[in-house]
Amino acid sequence: MTKITAAITAVGKYVPDFVLSNKVLETMVDTNDEWITSRTGIKERRILKDPTKGTSFLAIKAAEDLIEKSGIDPKEIDLVLLASTTPDMPVAATAVYVATQIGATNAFAYDLQAACSSFLYGISTVSAYIESGRYKKVLLIGADKMSSIINYKDRATCIIFGDGAGAVLFEPNNEGLGFQDEFLRSDGIGREFLKIEAGGSLLPPSEETVKNEQHYVHQDGKTVFKYAVSGMADVSEKIMQRNNLTKEQIDWLVPHQANKRIIDATANRIDLDESKVMINIQKYGNTTSATLPLLLADFEQQLKKGDNLILASFGGGFTWGAIYLKWAYDTK
Repeated sequence: MTKITAAITAVGKYVPDFVLSNKVLETMVDTNDEWITSRTGIKERRILKDPTKGTSFLAIKAAEDLIEKSGIDPKEIDLVLLASTTPDMPVAATAVYVATQIGATNAFAYDLQAACSSFLYGISTVSAYIESGRYKKVLLIGADKMSSIINYKDRATCIIFGDGAGAVLFEPNNEGLGFQDEFLRSDGIGREFLKIEAGGSLLPPSEETVKNEQHYVHQDGKTVFKYAVSGMADVSEKIMQRNNLTKEQIDWLVPHQANKRIIDATANRIDLDESKVMINIQKYGNTTSATLPLLLADFEQQLKKGDNLILASFGGGFTWGAIYLKWAYDTK
């Protein structure tokens, strides 16, 4: 019997219209374009300015883009999984609302949160559902409205993050394409280095937590950078070794877009030419759960059936990992 694998059959994306450039940030905090670009590779990021719209808006738009491009009937979708660090609200899963709004009325839905590794972990989850044989069409969305948790007086974080969403449809494949292997890791040592202190059960919201600005993202940049560089590079190298893949056999590295120097370090570790590395950090910054699907959407036209992709990510907590995927269709 032919093994069932989970393969990507369609992608979609959405980024807000408003562009927050480095030049604009120069007027907000003590920074400049050269400093930001040299340290992060970011030139601009997209921001969802409407205060009445949350992450669900981004996710719905990305899903609608996928549905329009692929022609799929939303009623055929079995599951909608939303990878996000910024759900609309703490209680009431955002994925459930998204599924209803896009017409996926026969799907069950829930949220998945693993910081910047959420989408990568989501691929692992989706592949298990598809390979079980019980589900045929699973929609995985990575979406984050990071501007809702960023302090724009804190230059350590406000220069990095942006808003956006990407959507990917997975279906069963019998040709040996799609999901091949994963190497996922986590380490609770990272809990103190990248976090939002208040708003959870440990420190519920109060007048004091708001006054102390404890509902914004706080990051120890140097420590996170050190762990991210080694973490993403290690797992990318590990998954190649485990699958006997040479650098010549890798068509694309799909790295989390947190910092250009982290991306370069990962590519250098596996000795991969920059022409094989997907990069769009200069346009969007770090969109957290949305970075990987936005890359797939932006580079879709360059992908060919059978291409070998290594997806890698690193997130707060710490969470990190790599997934080996074979692309399943020719866009052109």
